[in-house]
Amino acid sequence: MMAAPLSGESSWFVALSLGVSFIKCLLINAYHSTDFEVHRNWLAVTHSLPVSQWYYEATSEWTLDYPPLFAWFEYGLSHVARYFDKEMLVVQNLNYASSATVLFQRLSVIVTDVVFIYAVKECCKCLREERGKDQLGKPSFILAALLLWNFGLLIIDHIHFQYNGFLCGVLLLSVARHFQGRHLEGALLFSILLNLKHIYLYIAPAYGIFLLRCFCFTQNNADGSLQWKSFSLFRLVALGSIVLSTFAVSFGPFIIMGQLSQVISRLFPFKRGLCHAYWAPNIWALYNIADKALSILGIKLKLLDINKLPKASMTGGLVQEFQHSVLPSVSPLMTLICTLLSILPVLLSMWRRPNGARGFLRCIVICALGSFMFGWHVHEKAILMAVLPLSFLAVESKEDARTFLILSTTGHFSLFPLLFTAQELPIKILLMLLFTIFSFTSLKKLFSKYGQLVNSVEAAYLLGLVPLELICEFIYPLTSWQHKLPFIPLLLTSIYCALGVLYSFIRLYLSVLTAADFRSKAKAQ
Repeated sequence: MMAAPLSGESSWFVALSLGVSFIKCLLINAYHSTDFEVHRNWLAVTHSLPVSQWYYEATSEWTLDYPPLFAWFEYGLSHVARYFDKEMLVVQNLNYASSATVLFQRLSVIVTDVVFIYAVKECCKCLREERGKDQLGKPSFILAALLLWNFGLLIIDHIHFQYNGFLCGVLLLSVARHFQGRHLEGALLFSILLNLKHIYLYIAPAYGIFLLRCFCFTQNNADGSLQWKSFSLFRLVALGSIVLSTFAVSFGPFIIMGQLSQVISRLFPFKRGLCHAYWAPNIWALYNIADKALSILGIKLKLLDINKLPKASMTGGLVQEFQHSVLPSVSPLMTLICTLLSILPVLLSMWRRPNGARGFLRCIVICALGSFMFGWHVHEKAILMAVLPLSFLAVESKEDARTFLILSTTGHFSLFPLLFTAQELPIKILLMLLFTIFSFTSLKKLFSKYGQLVNSVEAAYLLGLVPLELICEFIYPLTSWQHKLPFIPLLLTSIYCALGVLYSFIRLYLSVLTAADFRSKAKAQ
């Protein structure tokens, strides 16, 4: 076994990268969401206004709500954008989308994906592979294809419109650096990532525990437990200096201007409500539907007075606060507590027995999923924060491959409602089928000597996505309910996919706990 060498065999990687880039170019004129206008407005705000007004400007409803480094990223892009169409940089030009503007913004996503491509290449170098194996059947090829051609990234970034590829590239590059033992570089990259998009705070506990346990403490006892005397104050200071200096560069100017509270209020707008307009398939989707079912049952059994129940808007697809009818309403603090409780066991496990960089990567995935399942106002797109790192583990372990297939299939399917226009329907179905078929066939071949990847119940559940899609896209729109209850297809999708995501979360947790139990028994013997 050896790390995957890409030098001399990189032609296939270049082909994969150019191929997916070509597909991205074909999608330039596809439908784009309101996120397109969000980023156009941020280009205008950062280009046209002084820094002191960036986090106060509110001409558009899509105010700047990303950390300062991303604002500077938009500022840099704006200086290229002016050569395409200066009008896109006027704050008052709301919903401006000239052909030149569309071309520039689409190309900006494609070009910045170079960071993601480089990160994927670095991750492939970290894999353990056998010599002489057919190149197309090697874990490095499969991982590169799973990441570069990831269905979720393609439709979210290059149709819906966002910069997730660039951001996930920074994350994967940080992970690769930790695999390579370059921990200070990994810490620097993650600090930069936090100041580009604060959603990655969800996985910050995994980074904190790993770096403290495996970098600041330099040795373990014979049984793998922590050797307290090995603590390095120098390493802690070096690590802290990197993190603090990154945040100082990012937030420093706003602290000096006395605007820190304004920036923080933009970054954490808790008034947006428990669930996003497009329900993420998480525990709160199940909680919401349980509340709705109980309220309907209570009214039919005459246990509840319909006139005294709160007017819940959760099934109307609106982004706002609401009160549950029967079950206790959920506050931001409650979701924070639930999230912390959901990731605490894996953090404690990593502290006791780190299991190297791979244990760290597994912790990242579980922290990402824990925050996805229990977080406040979670976007369905956040599932990629778990799916992409899990791809790495999937090509090295049959059980992780099994979990990956379930999580990626259900997680990607839950993104379907984001593309609701008729012309994008065949595109999303085709891309989803191609990615899913490749995932199943390649991983099945990779682990062929270990039997079936998914059992009959799991296969039946995944095949259930086919009739669900037929109902949501073709049958339900023809019924009279479409006008009265247009939110039903989204509700069905979220609830069904939430079961698969929850199942995957449980499977990942069991993999950590059973591994820890196995190691303990082995030490005892």
